[in-house]
Amino acid sequence: MQSAAWRRHLLDHHLSPSTSAAIAAFRSASQPGLTPQGLCGADGARHMSSARAPAVKGSGHLVRKGTGGRSSVSGIVATVFGATGFLGRYLVQQLAKMGSQVLVPFRGSEDSHRHLKIMGDLGQIVPMKYNPRDVDSIKAVMAKSNVVVNLIGREYETRNYSFEEVNHHMAGQLAMIAKEHGGIMRFIQVSCLGASPSSESRMLRAKAAGEESILKEFPEATIMRPATMIGTEDRILNRWAQFAKNWGFLPLVGGGSSKIQPVYVIDVAAAIVNSLKDDGTSMGKIYELGGPEIYTVHELAELMYETIREWPRYVNVPLPVARAISSPREMLLNKVPFPLPTPSIFNLDQVNAFSVDNLVSEDALTFEDLGIMPQKLKGYPVEYLVSYRKGGPSFGSTVSEKMRSSEM
Repeated sequence: MQSAAWRRHLLDHHLSPSTSAAIAAFRSASQPGLTPQGLCGADGARHMSSARAPAVKGSGHLVRKGTGGRSSVSGIVATVFGATGFLGRYLVQQLAKMGSQVLVPFRGSEDSHRHLKIMGDLGQIVPMKYNPRDVDSIKAVMAKSNVVVNLIGREYETRNYSFEEVNHHMAGQLAMIAKEHGGIMRFIQVSCLGASPSSESRMLRAKAAGEESILKEFPEATIMRPATMIGTEDRILNRWAQFAKNWGFLPLVGGGSSKIQPVYVIDVAAAIVNSLKDDGTSMGKIYELGGPEIYTVHELAELMYETIREWPRYVNVPLPVARAISSPREMLLNKVPFPLPTPSIFNLDQVNAFSVDNLVSEDALTFEDLGIMPQKLKGYPVEYLVSYRKGGPSFGSTVSEKMRSSEM
């Protein structure tokens, strides 16, 4: 200790007076209990207390002000459950495009998330393996995030996962863990248009129960109810086109007279992102996201045939007959020792869902309340169907090929 003090004395003796004064000021500032002049006092105390005061949960703008773009920092760290699905890839792309970090929980193959990693800057898309039945693994993928989006859903049952477990119990569990987390500012639940406890569809009943569980655990959650989503990887027009190409006709349950309000999947992803950009006005609310046009199932099939340049051929299947064709899989699902094939056209739950009109309610919050004008389906949103054309994609011309680049 004495030798150290002696060396410090010699150093101060050989330094200039101005340098010695600067070192003395630095030493006094670094002593415990001492602070630079002007930082503390009345102004300093007010500054420190305001910096440490906790913000009201979820209030204010979550997105930071900045230049924007994938190389910026939006302030959003989102865990997107179900990101490897249909809607997930579009949501991850829009979140990453604005500079957000996205945690992608996956439970399947290591390749299931590969297409998502190129959507953001290096390190911004973070795949994390998890088990939806393991609470600890769910907490691990949610630990560093401030936003949770639940896209988990299934329109058919398997031997391992029922409608109630996937659409109801898992949703309620995620909301409970998010509430216990304490740092989750926004919770977005993607449900389905027509979700109701009195629906003929078991999936829609389970979705309604899931909404109730989420709002009970996390009242500030935002519920999105999209209608039938249309896009490159959709599970309606693709299946119809494939069936029509293989069998030469398309079965229409009940003549295809029920009305639906299909929506472009990119618009649904944009609605979720806009709800994260607001100042908290969307929290605790339910939005019904339907497209700008109402189609009957028959009219939507006509649009599909027009795009693939095929002569439309239909077979009218009465509703009782369609239910009879679809029922054996549901009855044998858990009674045979092997997995049954995934239903495509004759899915009992979808048959029941399409047996009634499924439209946006008159007094519901819609795209307009989120500042979005949804696109019409005819044109670019369905042009992915050109891959089903008999003469190849160049057979005929699409809408975008007829339009000039300045009009697109």
